[in-house]
Amino acid sequence: MATQQINPKKQQELQAQYQNYKNTLQQLAQKIGDIEQETEEHKLVIDTLQPLSGDRKCFRMINGVLVERTVKDVVPSLKTNSDGLKQVLDELLKQYKAKQDEMDTWKVSLN
Repeated sequence: MATQQINPKKQQELQAQYQNYKNTLQQLAQKIGDIEQETEEHKLVIDTLQPLSGDRKCFRMINGVLVERTVKDVVPSLKTNSDGLKQVLDELLKQYKAKQDEMDTWKVSLN
């Protein structure tokens, strides 16, 4: 097996680029995990509130303030938020896949 000598500066650049790819992928994975968790929480709350009477009182946290609402007021906004989270999640998954493919292509180009 032939060994290639890479000058130290080039090696540092390659290591920095690799670390950049890894950090970006890790950040995207963290965001994906956070959004998935939030989506599950929304689903749980929607499933809990769905069978209840629309006039029933419920509470919702908005910007750190607990406000009193009715189920019929809260459920539509929860569904809208949940749909938005799913769209964000889809976009983050696409970004993750694209960055992973870019990193794989970069690795192949080094050989």
